[in-house]
Amino acid sequence: MPNVMLKFISLDQQQPEKRPAEIRKADFLETYRRFSDEQAKTQASRCSQCGIPFCSTKCPVSNYIPDWLKLTAEGRLEEAYALSFETNSFPELCGRICPQDRLCEGGCVIEPGFKSVTIGAVEAYITDQAFKSGFVQPIAPVKEQTQSVGIVGAGPCGMAAAVVLRQRGYQVHIYDRYDRAGGLLTYGIPTFKLEKEIVARRQKWLDDSGVIFHFNINISDKTDQGTLSFAELRTNHDAVFVATGVYQKKEVKLLGSQLKGAVQALDYLMASQRTGQPISPEIDARGKDVVVIGGGDTAMDCLRTAIRQGAKSVKCLYRRDKVNMPGSMREVKNAEEEGVEFIWQAVPEAFIGSDKIESIRALRTELGLPDAGGRQSVRVIEDSHFTLPADMVIKALGFDPENLSELWNDNTLEASRYGTVNVDKHNFMTSIEGVFAGGDIVRGASLVVWAVKDGQDAASQIAKWLKEQ
Repeated sequence: MPNVMLKFISLDQQQPEKRPAEIRKADFLETYRRFSDEQAKTQASRCSQCGIPFCSTKCPVSNYIPDWLKLTAEGRLEEAYALSFETNSFPELCGRICPQDRLCEGGCVIEPGFKSVTIGAVEAYITDQAFKSGFVQPIAPVKEQTQSVGIVGAGPCGMAAAVVLRQRGYQVHIYDRYDRAGGLLTYGIPTFKLEKEIVARRQKWLDDSGVIFHFNINISDKTDQGTLSFAELRTNHDAVFVATGVYQKKEVKLLGSQLKGAVQALDYLMASQRTGQPISPEIDARGKDVVVIGGGDTAMDCLRTAIRQGAKSVKCLYRRDKVNMPGSMREVKNAEEEGVEFIWQAVPEAFIGSDKIESIRALRTELGLPDAGGRQSVRVIEDSHFTLPADMVIKALGFDPENLSELWNDNTLEASRYGTVNVDKHNFMTSIEGVFAGGDIVRGASLVVWAVKDGQDAASQIAKWLKEQ
């Protein structure tokens, strides 16, 4: 077969068609359309097939990116999917919501001269087409094991662990507090970034593969209906994997932070995901001046959701500049196109109002030397006050772990000083024999792709431990 690769010199980079801002901000449909067969082949053919694929080394799950790009360019889609799935249990999810500009595409060696290969879009295309073509079949283990594993949390980490454990024949039960799988994929990330049918499709695939879901179940020492104690969970299964994620919202302790109109990002997003519009007038952005505090991807989700709900104005207040933002630059650009105003280098000082928020008082900041994380430190400029009108303030400051040992009434489950669960870094086992943990509850709030990696790696260690029992 003639070489169809290395076309980056003759072919320009093409992203999937982006729906016009005026159209997309009126609905909750995905921002980007999918590649056609020809577009996917063409863009995949731009890969330089370099000797050291930095796209793979910058990918947390070490995807075989140049290999499945080549297979796609050659029209060998079934093989491309098999190779993509080999390292990533959910490539169609990561292809949509990973910040590729900071990961694989950011490491592409043809950048900046020729612009990177559009890796994420091709990755999503491969799996979508594989489902349509019937290449994605339920897991059929070579041998069924009698041992069972109970997984707490049906988010990306828990589901990724379930994939690996089912492949090895173990009986897998997933327990989740909500009524559907996906965790924040379903209840936190808006549909304009990830349509929920994509997550539901994977849930059905896991169902068909023999994974048993137990929804609306809280792990708790209480005896309320819909609860299961941690002790019972351990008794029911040969091993337990804790993949709860982090749901405790970080609070901003400022004057007026408890006024009506000050809402938490997760509460706002979860309400919006259930119906497409918030279920409570208090957190309905329609006709309001909305200010979002924060600069991560959750803040971007809130900003773009408020636009779609018909807010009068939507502003983002962030303490650093655009270069130092933790969120995806692609999402910042999308938000700007849709009418969001970014106020850089500013921090809130107080929320003003008698019963409900009427405005927010803020201070300007200046940036200093890089901190331990590589971003420039922040210093507040004295007497630099300014005021913004605000009927609604959304606090998108991140998430902390819940105190599981307290919730589960088991003080032998050791946690770090940050509240995350302590595990052996080699085998993911907690301080309790036979109980493992991974994802955000161990590493803190992070990317979906890191949760997938932890789930896959932890499942391999769980299988190894079960064989030794």
